[in-house]
Amino acid sequence: MSAAGEAAADFPGFEDAVLGAGLDPRVEALIERAGRAGIGDEGALQLILAARAQAPTHPAPLIAHYRYHFYARHLDEARAVALEAIALAARQLGLPADWRRLQPDTHWGPARLAELRQHAVAPRFYLFALKGYAYLSLRLGAADEGGAVLALLAQLDPTDSLGHRVLGSVLARAGRDVDYDEPDATPEAAP
Repeated sequence: MSAAGEAAADFPGFEDAVLGAGLDPRVEALIERAGRAGIGDEGALQLILAARAQAPTHPAPLIAHYRYHFYARHLDEARAVALEAIALAARQLGLPADWRRLQPDTHWGPARLAELRQHAVAPRFYLFALKGYAYLSLRLGAADEGGAVLALLAQLDPTDSLGHRVLGSVLARAGRDVDYDEPDATPEAAP
């Protein structure tokens, strides 16, 4: 685990931070400048990396980093950032950083499901990060990995409050790329 991941538990107000609160204005300005650049602009990536370096435990620069790669269709890179988001959220929730080690009955349980039903931000961020990782795994042809994450999501979010079941169509396509104008195309998932 990176030093940023180890320090994540020390970030106060994670729930609010996922929504953008508590971000240093200088870091926020870097993200805003990156957002005004074109999709895939290398200068935007440098701004995002600078934001991540200045606020390594805040989720906002991590989300910006994921979105940069996702919308530029750098799917391998977006998938790697999704794993970082999973680890960051897991640390905040007291879960194993590696999603494969999560035992839903032990680590998640009724209390976490109740939080999810109340729309608590941290567990939802965790599930969205898993959903993004599953989607990208499927799109990149890692059907076993993506399928395993979808199975975990089915246990963690049995009511499908975040819409992970729609990714079954991606699994059924076995990761083939599709034209997004097709009526059955799966919407893009993002943490």
